[in-house]
Amino acid sequence: MNILAASTSTTLVTLTFWTLVFLIRPATLRAQEGTTANIKHIVLGRCHSYMNFVNPTMSFDCEEIWRHFEVAVAQRSPCNITVEHYHHMFLAMPQTWPCDRFLFWSRTRRLMRSYATVLGHFWTLEDTLAGYLFNDLVWCGRHGDLGFDFSSCPQWSACPHHPVFSLWRQASQNFAEVACGNITVLLNGSIGEAFDRHSIFGSVELDSLNPERVNYVNIKVASNLGGPSVESCEQGSIADLIQILKFRGFRWTCTDNDPSLVILQCVQEPTHPACRMCGLN
Repeated sequence: MNILAASTSTTLVTLTFWTLVFLIRPATLRAQEGTTANIKHIVLGRCHSYMNFVNPTMSFDCEEIWRHFEVAVAQRSPCNITVEHYHHMFLAMPQTWPCDRFLFWSRTRRLMRSYATVLGHFWTLEDTLAGYLFNDLVWCGRHGDLGFDFSSCPQWSACPHHPVFSLWRQASQNFAEVACGNITVLLNGSIGEAFDRHSIFGSVELDSLNPERVNYVNIKVASNLGGPSVESCEQGSIADLIQILKFRGFRWTCTDNDPSLVILQCVQEPTHPACRMCGLN
């Protein structure tokens, strides 16, 4: 994710949310990566940027949020930070959103970004303050030492309670718990296990959705241009997702290769042979 940040304390970090290269669900951390340099300035800058550019109707105490984050992480073992350690931080950033605007996704990062941008009314985890503050950052502390470890942080797989994963888990749960109305789920039909029970969506968000608040779960399955079409609404892991929704009492719809999604893919790859039907080639 490309962030333009100023070093002075009075200058806001200016970034356009939808042009982020790396949108949430961070990649597996390499062992040699330490805490992101200048993390405090980045987080505080993003906090002010969020209130000024992303959601001007909201007001937060950025310094308080940072203090709770620092207490949760610094001077603790990087493999022993649970979601409970972030409890006070999340209490300092309460948010609600209008119904019918929630967008969930898995393994469709690029398409999701285009879809949300073009339609303009969706809210994703990236729109939450937590998602905006910590997207694409790395952090960990060292037990008994002051501050953060800027030299090395462990891989997610090495930790039962990784500090980065625990924060994203709680942020994702909070987002799903307040989802209401008609929600949309965007999945990739060109891969096996388009619905992965071990993903953030499959293991956290899906279980946190409330059928008494959600009217319909609208699943949209998008295959890559030219295929392959590995999974669809009627086969593969997406059929498993539908069974889970039925069991939990959700009403649902499922659409394969919605024309609007195909057009968006063709905008990204206008010379692709599959885009001739869109009139873009």
